[in-house]
Amino acid sequence: MATEITMPQLGESVTEGTISKWLVQPGDKVNKYDPLAEVMTDKVNAEVPSSYTGTIKELLVKEDETVEVGVAVCTIEVEGEDSAELTESSTPESTETTDSAPKNEQTDTSQKARYSPAVLKMSAEHGIELSQVKGSGKGGRITRKDLQKIIDNGGQTSAPKAEENPASEAKAVAKAPAVSSAQTQVPTTEKIDIPVSQGDIEIPVSGVRKAIAANMVKSKHEAPHAWTMVEVDVTNLVHFRNSVKGEFKQKEGFNITFLPFFIKATVEALKEFPQLNSMWAGDKIIQKKDINVSIAVATDDALYVPVIKHADEKSIKGIGREVQELATKVRTGKLSGADMQGGTFTVNNTGSFGSVLSTPIINHPQAAILSIESIVKRPVVVESPTGDMIAIRSMVNLCLSLDHRVLDGLVCGRFLARVKEILENMTEKTTSIY
Repeated sequence: MATEITMPQLGESVTEGTISKWLVQPGDKVNKYDPLAEVMTDKVNAEVPSSYTGTIKELLVKEDETVEVGVAVCTIEVEGEDSAELTESSTPESTETTDSAPKNEQTDTSQKARYSPAVLKMSAEHGIELSQVKGSGKGGRITRKDLQKIIDNGGQTSAPKAEENPASEAKAVAKAPAVSSAQTQVPTTEKIDIPVSQGDIEIPVSGVRKAIAANMVKSKHEAPHAWTMVEVDVTNLVHFRNSVKGEFKQKEGFNITFLPFFIKATVEALKEFPQLNSMWAGDKIIQKKDINVSIAVATDDALYVPVIKHADEKSIKGIGREVQELATKVRTGKLSGADMQGGTFTVNNTGSFGSVLSTPIINHPQAAILSIESIVKRPVVVESPTGDMIAIRSMVNLCLSLDHRVLDGLVCGRFLARVKEILENMTEKTTSIY
C-alpha cells in the first residue's frame, strides 16, 4: 500500500525544514531507515530516513523548497511487514487520541522571537512586522502558514486582538518598542534587480547559504555588536608547540595545531569571567554553567559550527582530538544535529587562512565570539636589562565581538587580558598537553 513520508521535527522548536537534496528518485527501492533526503533547518542539517521498506512513488517537494513539519514530502509503496504495521497504526482509536490531545502549547510564547529563514524571507518580501504576528507553532513560534494567512487576507493591517487575557496582552504591547517594517526586513533575502552583463555568472542561492545568510542577519539585527582586540606575543608558545609536535604525532596519531592551545587559554579565562559565557534571553541574561565551545569549520560553500562539549574538563590533547574529529565530520558530511547543539561561546580560527584582523559576527544567541588571527613574525620593542630593544617575535591578534546588551567593555577587556597572560606564559615547563 502507498503512504506518505512527512517532514520530521528535527529539534524541539523546529517548525519547518528545507529539502536541500533528494537522495532517491521515483522507482528506487529503499529499506527501512535508509536516507531519503538531506534536510536543512535553522538549527541543523540532517538526513530524513525512510520509515518503511518499499518503493518510492513520487517526490512531492522540490529541492530548496521549505515546508512545515508534518507536511508530506514523498510517497512510498510499502511492502512486507511494514505494510501490516502501517495498517494497524492507522486505526480510528489512534486518530481520536491525536485529535483530542490538549493544546497547551498555544499559551506558550517562549519561541515567538525565533524566526526560520523562510519566515524571515516572507516577512521581508511582504512587509510584515513579525512582532505583531501571533504564531501558531510550538512556543508561539511564527510559521509560514501564519504569514500566508495574513497575505491571503490582504496584508497586515493592525496588531492581533488580545483574546485570552486582554489586560496582560495590552500591557505587553504598551511596553514593547515600536518596530518599523524596515527593521524587520532581511536584505540578504530580498530580490534585487542588478544588471547582468554578458559573461556574468548567476549562482543560485542554496538552502545552506540561505540559512547562513538569515542567521547572520538575525544576529546583526538583534545584537548590538561591539568589538575589541589585543595583540599577544606567543613566541614561547610557538617554540613549545614546535618542540613537541613530532613526538605528539608519533604517539597520538594526529597533528597538534595551535588552536587547542588557544581554546584552552580561552576556557581558563571563561572560568574566571563567566559573564562572557552568557546568553541574552529578552527579559533576563542566562549565565551558563557548562563551557561548551563552538568552533567555526568552513567547507568550500558553507560554514558549520560544531561544539566541543564541557571544554573546561578537557586537556589540550583532548581538545585537539575533538577539534580534529569534528572537522572531519564536517568535511565528510557526517556532522549530526547533536554535534552542533549547546554551544555557549565561539572560537573562530580565522588565522588558518592568513587573516590578521577581523570583526566576527556573534553566533546568536551567545554573547561573544573570539577570532584567533594568523601568527606572524614582527619586529617588536621588548624590555631587557640594558633597556628597550627591538626583537623579532611571533605575534597574534585576538579579536572579540560582544553583545553590548549582555557585556560591557571593562569585563571584556579584563577577559582578553587574561587570555593574553595565559598564552604568553605557555611553555613546556608551565603547561601540560595531557
